[in-house]
This record gives sequence, C-alpha cells and structure tokens, in this order.
Amino acid sequence: MIKITLPDGSVKEFAQGVTPFDVAKSISEGLARNIISANFNNTTIETTTPLTTDGSLVLYTWDSVEGKKAFWHSTSHVMAQALLKLYPGIKLTIGPAIDNGFYYDVDFMEHKVTDADFKKIEDTVLEIARGKHDFKMRSATKAEALAMYKADENPYKVELIENLADGTITFCDHDDFTDLCRGGHIPNTGIIKAFKVLSIAGAYWRGDEKNKQLTRVYGISFPKQKDLTEYLALLEEAKKRDHRKLGKELELFTFSQKVGQGLPLWLPKGAALRDRLEYFLRKAQKKAGYQQVVTPHIGQKELYVTSGHYAKYGADSFQPINTPVEGEEFLLKPMNCPHHCEIYNSKPWSYKDLPKRFAEFGTVYRYEQSGELHGLTRVRGFTQDDAHIFCTPDQLDEEFKKVIDLVLYVFGSLGFENFTAQVSVRDLNNPDKYIGSVENWEKAEQAIINAARDKGLNYVVESGEAAFYGPKLDFMVKDALGRSWQLGTIQVDYNLPERFELTYKGSDNELHRPVMIHRAPFGSMERFIAILLEHTGGNFPLWLMPEQAIILSLSEKYEKYAEKVLNLLENSEIRALVDNRNETIGKKIREAEVQKYPFMLIVGEEEEKNGTISVRRHGDSGKSNQTMKIEEFVRMIQEEIEGTMKQFGE
Repeated sequence: MIKITLPDGSVKEFAQGVTPFDVAKSISEGLARNIISANFNNTTIETTTPLTTDGSLVLYTWDSVEGKKAFWHSTSHVMAQALLKLYPGIKLTIGPAIDNGFYYDVDFMEHKVTDADFKKIEDTVLEIARGKHDFKMRSATKAEALAMYKADENPYKVELIENLADGTITFCDHDDFTDLCRGGHIPNTGIIKAFKVLSIAGAYWRGDEKNKQLTRVYGISFPKQKDLTEYLALLEEAKKRDHRKLGKELELFTFSQKVGQGLPLWLPKGAALRDRLEYFLRKAQKKAGYQQVVTPHIGQKELYVTSGHYAKYGADSFQPINTPVEGEEFLLKPMNCPHHCEIYNSKPWSYKDLPKRFAEFGTVYRYEQSGELHGLTRVRGFTQDDAHIFCTPDQLDEEFKKVIDLVLYVFGSLGFENFTAQVSVRDLNNPDKYIGSVENWEKAEQAIINAARDKGLNYVVESGEAAFYGPKLDFMVKDALGRSWQLGTIQVDYNLPERFELTYKGSDNELHRPVMIHRAPFGSMERFIAILLEHTGGNFPLWLMPEQAIILSLSEKYEKYAEKVLNLLENSEIRALVDNRNETIGKKIREAEVQKYPFMLIVGEEEEKNGTISVRRHGDSGKSNQTMKIEEFVRMIQEEIEGTMKQFGE
C-alpha cells in the first residue's frame, strides 16, 4: 500500500500502481469524468501513470491553469500530426502551451502556408481528435532518440536531444504520431471538441536571429464549441481595445524607426496622462513617507558587476559604452536598485534613522529581441515607478504590509479589482539561478508568505518565478476581458545589502545589515498604461483623463462664449479644450466620441443667452443631454472625482 496526500491535507491509502484517474474516481465519479492531467511530487504526469511511492497528488481539470496547459500542449501534438499529414517532409521543432493556447514552430521547407490554409488545418485536427486516440508516454535511450530523428533528417530535434542526459528522454505517442516530449497530456484526443488556428508568424530557431527563421503556428482548443465561440468574441473585443490602435487614435504615443525599435515617443496627450499617474503616485508616496531621488541613465560597469546584474543579464543587454579613457566602461541602466544602494551608502545611518524609503520614476534600458517587442508592453526603454526601502529585520513585516496597502490603493483607484497575489519563490532544483545564502532566501520567502497571509490576500505560491536576488510578491490582475497580467511587484532582498556592504548602527552600537524591499505598484509606466488602455478601452477614470471635457460650438458666432466657458472650467481646475472648427456639430460629436472625451459641452444661441451648457456624456445617444449652469457642471465633476478618491482612502 502507498499513502497519497491530497491538496486539502487528507491522506488516503491505495494499492501500489493506482493511477490519478483511480484516485479521482475514489473521490467522485464527476471528478473522474473531468480530470485531464495530474501532478505527483511536483512532476506533471498523465492520468494513467501508475503511482508506486508515497507522495502528494494534485488532480487537474479544465478549470485549472495546469489543466488548460495540459489540454493545449496535447492539442499542439495533434496539430503537429495534422501539419505533417498536410505538408509531408516538414521539420517539427517545439510546441509548448502558452497563456492562451499554444504554438508549434515548424520548418515548412518548400511548402508555403497562409491564412487560406487555416480551415483545412482545423478540419484535419478535428478529424484526428474524433479518433479518441490515447496519449501514451514511453522512455527511450539517447541513441534511439538520435537515430530516429537523424533518419528523419530533423536537425532541430537532434539538437534538442544532444542537450539531454541519457535516461531522461521520453516520447509521447498517439495514433501513428510520436513526438519528443516531457509529459503532461490529457487522456485522449477525443476530449478536444473545438480548435482554431489563430495566426502564423516568423520565429527564429531558439530565438536567435543568427538561426534559420521558422514559421510559428498559433492555435487554441477547448472541450466545448461554446467556449471557443466565446473566446473568439473576446478576441474581437480585444482587437478593438488593442493599446497600439487606441494609442494612435487617442494620440498618446508613437514609435520611430529612426529613433529605434522599442523606444516609445510620448505625444502631448500621452505625456499629460503619464504626468497625472506620476502625480497620483507621488502624492500617495509622500503621504507614506517616501523621499524622491533622481539617478543617472548610465552607470559604470563595475556597479552592475557588484550588484550581479551584469553576470545575469550583461550578455543579453545593451553593450558597454566606452569612453576616451582606456578601460573605462559604462552601461545603460538596466535597474535602479544599484544606484539606490549607493545613495544609501552616501552617509552612515543609525537604527533610529530607519526605515529609509527612496522613490524614483527611473528610466531603464534592456535589449529585447526585435521579435519580442510589442507596443508598450515589451519595449527597450521604460520608466519604473521604483522605490527601495532599507529597514531593520524587525521592521520588515510592517514595511512589507504597508507596501501591500499602497498597491491595493493604486489598483482600486484605477479600477483593477480582480487579482491574485503570487508568491514567487526559488526553483529548488536550480540553485545556480540565484545569488545569496539559503538561509537568507528562506527568511525572505517566509516573510512574504506571512505578510500575504496576514493581509488576507488570495495568494498562490509559484516555484521558479523569483528574481535572481530575492523572492517577490507579484500581483496578477485580470482585466475587463478576463486576461491575466502581472502588475505591481514587491520583493524582499537580503543579498544586495551584502553585495554593497550596506550597514546601520544598531542599539548595541554595532554595525548591522539592513533588509531591502524593492517595490513598483505600476511595474513600468509603459506597460501599465498599455494594460490600463485595454482594460478601460481608453475610457480612463475621470480624474486621470488628459482632457475631461471638450466644448463644441454650434458655429463661429459662439466662439467667444465657448472661450468663456473654457476659462471658467480651467479656473476650477477642470481640464478642457474648445473645438471651434467650421464643421457640423454632428461631425464634431462623432470625432469627440472617437477621442473618448468624457463630456461634450455643446454651446449655441440658447446656451449663450441663458449662461448654460448642453452636457452630453461619452457613449450616450444624445437623447439624455442635460442643460445646466456651468457652476452645476463644475460641481458634478468635482463630486464624481472626490467620490472615486474617497472610496479608496484618499
């Protein structure tokens, strides 16, 4: 008999050789019908894998992240089989699951694949799926695996196998198809009821521009056709909300090939939006005891060697800047934390001085591959709302919880209400990825878990997602379309204070090492604005809008009255502008709707005579226009903004 521990802590005994499916069936018939994958002792396995030792078992259904991952990974195998059937002689490479669906990178050789081929690929995948073929794992020696792919003349699989250790190589078979695979599949292909090819794109083998460019085929699948229909409807809505499209329509930002890929240029309206966000956070930070600092965009190479950033990222970042002095090298700043460590080091501190909270909207630079750049969400130059708190170990818990409160305030004020906290810890199987002692890592990880628990956060623990210098608490936010984004991060770091030899004098008159908290509620201004754009569809909270109202005059005769209204609004700190163009009021309204001004204030003969304005909200049909005094409108705007800020503790 073996003992199986379930996620709720209960322990059940089974005969050796029991499968995850058998365990599910012992719990309920419904669970047995819905289980599609499993995890045993932190290893993903099949539902039919025999269990031979004591251990912890997690059962996955479609409703879990890991269940979807197994479902989509399995479908990538079926799609690869379909592609081989349709295009003989192609070379398969890798086909992982991603956040939404999966992809397979393929060398199509002499074949050409276009959007017109999607339908026949989809039909072939569903035809194979209907065969209800079981997914079966098997082991192979390195020699056997190499022989198989050398016979197929597939250099990509050969390269993958050459980097694997003998005794660790496995294949997955279904129907007459086999593929190199580590495991994690649904029971059989029949569970796949709906499938769609989403797009194709170019992708270099192993992400290296020096290698051959392959074709990346993106797909997604579901256990019900209804799920696919709903997903495709969400995709259409996402296209309308694409921040690149909205950014152009709302004149927020642009890019220039002459300036360089991944380096955004902020237009006046976008700069105003950034200013509002910065002002909002600066105000909250000042209230929380932060001090603003400013650091340069570059630093000597030695600074990043000391911090460890050069060893981890130097080869894949912008290369050193050489000066006329022989041997003198500078780097574009990839992180703000080394600079803040040196600010702390600029004078001696006592325990009575701590905590010190240094904040900066600091621009950093990282060389992302051109194929990975995407609007504002993946850029090469971005501004972090960065801050670093230097505190005593006794202050760590309280300071960490205060940062959680700040993050929650930011999210609430901007309408991000659906989120999960993720405690990102080390991968214990890959200790070489991290710097610092095991003791410090354990202390830091436990501090984060304690704070998340005490604050009542809905949190999960994810292994292998920590930064190289410390664990972190990441906030995974769901937007209006149900997509999950990582926004806001808080990190506990015992390592950089050691590397930079930071100290403070304790009550015992001895020197001690402070603990460092890294935090960024927005993450980066660029990515945050991109996500906020897509979450709101460009309809930002009223307090954040670059312009809160546009005044539309019915004709040139009412220009002076329109300017009078503008002056009164500006005197009350309401951001507005006038559209005095010689265009029809209908056209002005349509264009104002596209620009998403929250309020359109229409002025004509009646309004001028009575000292009023006709108020139309963005998105209204026009039937609900309200005529009111300017003072009434000002009061309405102020009350709406004050109500929003009070709701979140301002």
